[in-house]
Amino acid sequence: MSMLALEHVTLKFGGITAVNDVTMSVKQGEVFALVGPNGAGKSTIFNLISRFYTPYSGDIRFEGHSLLKLAPSDIPSLGIARTFQNIELFERSTVLENLLVGRHRHVQSTFWSDLAFTPFVHREERRHREAVEKVIDFLDLQAYRDKYVAGLPYGVRKVVEMARALATEPKLLLLDEPASGLSMDETNDLAFWIEDIKKQMGITVLMVEHDMKLVAAVSDRVLALADGKVLAMGTPKEVQSHPDVIRAYIGGSPEAAA
Repeated sequence: MSMLALEHVTLKFGGITAVNDVTMSVKQGEVFALVGPNGAGKSTIFNLISRFYTPYSGDIRFEGHSLLKLAPSDIPSLGIARTFQNIELFERSTVLENLLVGRHRHVQSTFWSDLAFTPFVHREERRHREAVEKVIDFLDLQAYRDKYVAGLPYGVRKVVEMARALATEPKLLLLDEPASGLSMDETNDLAFWIEDIKKQMGITVLMVEHDMKLVAAVSDRVLALADGKVLAMGTPKEVQSHPDVIRAYIGGSPEAAA
């Protein structure tokens, strides 16, 4: 069964068609990657799913229900979390505090109960703290728990952003270029984490990525885009060897790329 489906989705900005009649589906429990040259429409699809953009035509469905009538603020409550190409963290807050922000969708207390700090609020805070500590342990962030984000290396910040998304306990995790700017060792760690996110946490992953080695290592299926159009879909090996994909990436014929 498809968890997420785009049905003939088109998005236009003036005279430019950023996404052109894209149909795709992400199955529950898989890692699905979107690949393609810069400007192919990959991150635009993420912004459509997140409801930052509304398609010109077509539909986007999550667990069988259309997302088009929802606001961006409604999306996390469905169990969809995402990271961004440009890291979006609270730099003057600690790693722990950033992850606790990710628990917002699970908050059940009211303003007045918070003010009185009732036993229910105390139990809630302990529950959220335990959930966040599990994510910190999962991603080996113990050494950075109480450090301010502003002082952290870039690679650690990328992990913290993924950790905050995981702290929401999503059903579907959108990773927008998670390996961008990472070293080879950090990318290898990322590959293990993505596998564990899928297998141990049971989270479905939709990923935009340029690192084809990472894509090949972790993806069950891949959709290649160029100029907003679908070029190919299949296993990583099938997509990487597809003639249209080869032409989009390097130009010329498939034989020239061999």
